[in-house]
Amino acid sequence: MTDKTLTVSIGTDHAGFPLKAPIITLLKARDYTVIDCGCDSDESCDYPDFIRPAAEAVASGKADCGIVLGGSGNGEAIVANKVKGVRCGLCWDEWSAQMTKEHNNANCIAIGARPVPEELALKIVGTWLDATFEGGRHERRVAKIEG
Repeated sequence: MTDKTLTVSIGTDHAGFPLKAPIITLLKARDYTVIDCGCDSDESCDYPDFIRPAAEAVASGKADCGIVLGGSGNGEAIVANKVKGVRCGLCWDEWSAQMTKEHNNANCIAIGARPVPEELALKIVGTWLDATFEGGRHERRVAKIEG
């Protein structure tokens, strides 16, 4: 994303919990700071309780970007996108991760742990973090999203 050390917020529900630790390990291996917004087990919970704080950390500037995890990733993306200033893309492969950064300048991604295995989830995160917003024609489109 940038040359500076990033701060990444992460939030998950019980279904996404198995991906949280491997993703945090990847982030820390890159020397990024992680804000862990929970949850802390695979015990059933309500995803908005953990996704909203992760998204709010991005919107407030406490985090440079965020990753939210769940069963499908859909509900998590919806919650994150309800927070003004957050652009969260649902990613299911490396291409979708690259496009959500290059074309949408997404500052948050959602991944579904049920359809996306751990190895692919790590590739998705890496691809998204390494991608760069293209600007140009996409800049005016992102501005229209922000309203």
